[in-house]
Amino acid sequence: MTETTDPSQDTRGPVLIVGAGLAGLCCARVLQQAGVDLTLLDAADTCGGRVRTDVVDGYRLDRGFQVLLTAYPEARDVLDYQALDLRAFQPGALIRRDGRFHRFADPWRAPRHVLASLRAGVGRFADRLRVARLRAASIRANRSGIPAVAEQTTLDCLRGHYGFSEDMIDGFFRPFLGGVFLDAELQTTSHMLHFVFGMFSKGDAALPARGMEEIPAQLTNGLPPERIRLSSEVKSLDANDGSITLENGERLQGSVVVLATDAPAAHRLCPELPGPQPARSVTCLYYTCDSPPVDEPILILNGDGLGPVNNLSVPSVVSPHYSPSGRHLVSVSVLDRIDQEEASLDSEVRSQLSNWYGQQVNQWETLRIVRVPYALPSQPPGAAGSSTGRITDRLYVCGDYCENSSIQGAMVSGRAVAEQILQAGREE
Repeated sequence: MTETTDPSQDTRGPVLIVGAGLAGLCCARVLQQAGVDLTLLDAADTCGGRVRTDVVDGYRLDRGFQVLLTAYPEARDVLDYQALDLRAFQPGALIRRDGRFHRFADPWRAPRHVLASLRAGVGRFADRLRVARLRAASIRANRSGIPAVAEQTTLDCLRGHYGFSEDMIDGFFRPFLGGVFLDAELQTTSHMLHFVFGMFSKGDAALPARGMEEIPAQLTNGLPPERIRLSSEVKSLDANDGSITLENGERLQGSVVVLATDAPAAHRLCPELPGPQPARSVTCLYYTCDSPPVDEPILILNGDGLGPVNNLSVPSVVSPHYSPSGRHLVSVSVLDRIDQEEASLDSEVRSQLSNWYGQQVNQWETLRIVRVPYALPSQPPGAAGSSTGRITDRLYVCGDYCENSSIQGAMVSGRAVAEQILQAGREE
């Protein structure tokens, strides 16, 4: 990168990181620790990208239902879990099926609920044995890095490789994995099935006590505030000379540019990159109430496949900091339906939840409806990791779509690109 072979002494300008989401923050963190001059830019008014939390009337509203899987290796290495004050969901879920709720727990992590899980009206007894096989294969694949099966869709893998019954797939896997992948058709690659199932098997699904935005806030700590430029949208870049031009016309010269945006923005700024995969969208409806519909920190799944609701949780039961004292916050996730009129969607959701919880739903107040058109990149078989790292001598790309659609993927991608930049500097 320089004649001195020390990447921290580059005289051509700072490393320009476009995008202050998790990938950009992790890239900046590694470069900062190595003493490399950098400038981190983002069009938004705060860091975090898609990991955001809005505070509305004392309630903390994450931008869509998100959790941190504590088994993520990169998150364990980088984040201070104690400082995040993580609050865990119970392992497993309550599944709404045939007019009642069925407890489906992880028998390895919640053995006291084994009998209730065996009696749950979802799937067959043989499916419980297949879950054990899937769990073992997922943990083994995550440990070894060797795929558990030849890549295929999640649905084909569950149905063909593991032999799960259609009742088990429709009653549990569609709402559970559909909520994780935002893909009710389960067309996501089987690599993600094993990765995610292994992470759920080895750790908690948790929320930082004061919202998911505490994760990027922690990553931002330690970065020089004067090197972070928010509300700075990039209009164009030059992949050959390491410069960018902002929407206001300002031109910044750097040693290299790191595109740490989402895939559509990266492709817009650099059309030579592969076209982005279709987006997975979600709509999150937030309600407030005096009494929570469920008084334990557990995920509620729609196992009937009817109605708009995919999953429901009560974040204020997981962490009381999510709502004012004496009140509760209910989070409802609806897949797609991104263009449905708000009043119509709210009415449909309330009607469905009234069948679940009775007349109390009529007393709930609609706090906000959050639409996330680009919540996750789609990851069909063959799509993952197609455009990560070095594009030219002066341009690098990172983001969750370069690894896998997860907090882990974003963090790994950002670190990996920073290490590539440092290595390139040492070699010149």
